[in-house]
Amino acid sequence: MLRIGLISDTHGLLRPQALDALRGCDHILHGGDIGGPQLLDALAALAPVTAVRGNTDEGPWAQALDEAVTLRFGAVAVHVVHDLATLAIDPVAQGVRVVVSGHSHRPGVRESAGVLYVNPGSAGRRRFRLPVALGELVVEEGQVRPAIHLLEA
Repeated sequence: MLRIGLISDTHGLLRPQALDALRGCDHILHGGDIGGPQLLDALAALAPVTAVRGNTDEGPWAQALDEAVTLRFGAVAVHVVHDLATLAIDPVAQGVRVVVSGHSHRPGVRESAGVLYVNPGSAGRRRFRLPVALGELVVEEGQVRPAIHLLEA
């Protein structure tokens, strides 16, 4: 079993509750709008991190990040992109099981044509009345169980 932490839209704020929720993950995926390299360093102290560049990520550290990336966790392909509107692949044709995105700050999980679309929401500063949240994927024997976790703000 693999536990993959999903976090996005931190905008430079890494809450202690987020660190606690991600503790014990085998890998962490950050969906962009990170806010700085120190945040990635803090996450990397917990588990290996793969992050994509969000629309507010600027500077040399951010330019080193890809805008989208596809990873494999066993038999499960996961594609990470900051803004779902910029999705440049056909997940079904590419054999992607999960697309992780951020940008909207709205946590949610939906399935379409056999592809799970997971937005962990924003774990950073609260925006409007949207919840502060992050997510996880549990990958076991080729199956994926997504979850959204609301954090105390």
